[in-house]
Order: sequence, then structure tokens, then C-alpha cells
Amino acid sequence: MTSPAMKKYDDIREGVRGLCVEFDAAYWRDVEERKAFPEEFVEAMTRAGWLAAMIPEEYGGSGLGVSEASVILEEVNLAGGNSGTVHGQMYNMFTLLRHGSEDQKQKYLPKLAAGELRLQSMAVTEPTTGTDTTKIKTTAVRKGDKYTVNGQKVWISRVQHSDLMILLARTTPLDQVQRKTEGMSIFIVDLHQAIGNGLTVQPIANMVNHETNELFFDNLEIPSENLIGEEGKGFRYILDGLNAERALIAAECIGDGRWFIEKARKYASEREVFGRPIGKNQGVQFPIAKAHINVEAADLMRWRACEEYDSGRHAGASANMAKYLAAEASWEAANVCLQTHGGFGFATEYDVERKFRETRLYQVAPISTNLILSYVAEHLLELPRSF
Repeated sequence: MTSPAMKKYDDIREGVRGLCVEFDAAYWRDVEERKAFPEEFVEAMTRAGWLAAMIPEEYGGSGLGVSEASVILEEVNLAGGNSGTVHGQMYNMFTLLRHGSEDQKQKYLPKLAAGELRLQSMAVTEPTTGTDTTKIKTTAVRKGDKYTVNGQKVWISRVQHSDLMILLARTTPLDQVQRKTEGMSIFIVDLHQAIGNGLTVQPIANMVNHETNELFFDNLEIPSENLIGEEGKGFRYILDGLNAERALIAAECIGDGRWFIEKARKYASEREVFGRPIGKNQGVQFPIAKAHINVEAADLMRWRACEEYDSGRHAGASANMAKYLAAEASWEAANVCLQTHGGFGFATEYDVERKFRETRLYQVAPISTNLILSYVAEHLLELPRSF
């Protein structure tokens, strides 16, 4: 018997699949060839309400949790799409939902739920700090009822297709705080007001058709009312969004992994060499079977992380481990799929090479696999800090 919870997930899967049918492989191939942003897909996801899944019902959303959001993103990738074009609104919402004032929620959430605004971008990473977030150099200095922002960010995605952006900046110099995680604050930035008035956006060409940018802040003024939560506590606030991001990215990798395995399974069953399907050879079928096992195992950790989030428990460890396992599993499945297809795996018409590049990203972002290993070693195994 199907439980009510599983029935809910099945309904979500069916709904997202129905939408994704309209955006088939030919659509994504065309977007890739034009180096374009899949505006039609994002708009369809917005109209259908999928990007408002995690907004509470009182603000016009569906009031769903990370578990349901993870299913939405998994299904997009399983259908052959790229949920990296929409996932920002899911996890960026966390900072506003958990730490924003009631006035901020009333101002932004109903419009986000209705699709009138997009919150797809979060500016944290900097050229000289990378994953060492506590040493960011972008500053926000309060002057009356405004903050003046100066500095630089890099690898900031979807800025050109978003209305709002979450910004992390240092409001107290590093040498004036007791702990290096203190003194950073979170702001919500109106991009339409900011770009050209203190914010310059420089696109970064990259191997994945992913809209990402370098940002330059030159005396950008932000109203003090755009500060989220208390000044100086932004690092703690932003972890809620970043850990949710890791759980959701894990689900995307699960979707990718299953796409690669099905693609490899089908090709190995149909492709004949020496008078027999290549899938009859254990040298072909065993790697596919192993990849399947690893994707399924990673999926279990994904559900653990999502369940911890939705029940209000601290999910940092599970989210990190889920992201690590899923990224590893999807990359293994990608390699197996490409190898199974041989030369045809490099042909754009098979879509393997596009998905191959897309899933490779998650070994590096939004947090590198090595940093997750460092986190587990230090915080779970109590080994000496390595950096």
C-alpha cells in the first residue's frame, strides 16, 4: 500500500514530468547551441508554482518542505533538463524565511510566490577567499539609514535573470571580532536598482551553459531596511540556505545519476557488436550495475538530510554527506554512460556529453568534495583541523 507521504511525492513527480515533456532534449540542445538561458522553461516552472513550493501558504506558496523541493529538482534532471537554472530560488528562500522580518516577508514572498519576482541569486564567493568565507573582503558600512557596499564577488549565478539577490558582506572588520564567523551580515539587494548604480555585472564564459558572473561593488547603497536579521550574524544565517542547497543539489545529482544509468542501460541493450548486445558482456553491465547501486545508496542519505531539515533538526552533517555521495555517484554514472556509448557519447545528439559536463560541476560547487571531507574529519570524527 502506498503511504500518503509517498503518494504526495508521486503526485509531484507526475506533475513535474508532465511539464518537462514540453522541454525535451531538442529544447535543451538548442539552448546549449545558442548559449542562451532557458527562459521559457523557467517561466513555465514559475507559472506552475514549482518554484514557490517552499513559500508558506500564508504568503501564497505551497508550504512544502525540503523533501518535496528535492523531488521537484530531481525530476527535472531525470527528465534530461538542468535544474541549475531554477534551484537558486529554492534554497535562497531559506535565509529570508528563517531570518527575515515580517515586513520583509510580506514585501517579497507573495510576489515571489506569484512569479512577479525572482530570487535566484546569492553572492558569497570572492576571488581571493573561495571557500574561506570568513575572510571575505566585501564590506558594508552603515551611514545613516543606508549601507555602502564595496568589494567584489565571483561565480555568482543567475544575476542577469533575477530581480533580487542575497548578499553576504562584512560589517565589522575581521580584526575587531572575537570569532572570525562574527561581523558578517546578510542583505537583500534589488538588482534593478543596484545594477548601474554601484553594481557592475561581468559575465563569465564557462564549459557549462550556466549563467554566472563576477560582481563589482563601488559605493553601492542599500537601504538599512534590507538587512536580514541582526547585523553581524549573517554567517550563521546563511548556513541555513547553504545546507539546504547541499541537500537539494544531492537530489539533482540523483536525478542525473538515474538519467545516465537509464541511458546506458538502454543503449547497452540495443547496441550490437560481434552479433550480440554489448549489455550481455559483464565488462559493460557490471559498471552500470555498480553505478546504479551507488546512486541508490546516495539517495538514502539525501532522504535522511531532507527529513532532518523538515523536522527542524540540524542537518549540516547529513546535507554535506548527501551532497558528497550523490555528486560522486552521478559522476561515476556519467563516466559509465559515456564509456558505454563509446564514440557516440561525444556526439551532441545523444545528450550524454552535455549532461556529463553539467554533473561534473557538482564535484566543485556549491562546495568542493575535499571541503566536505575536511568537515567530516573535523566535526564528526574529531580529527585535528587541517586548515
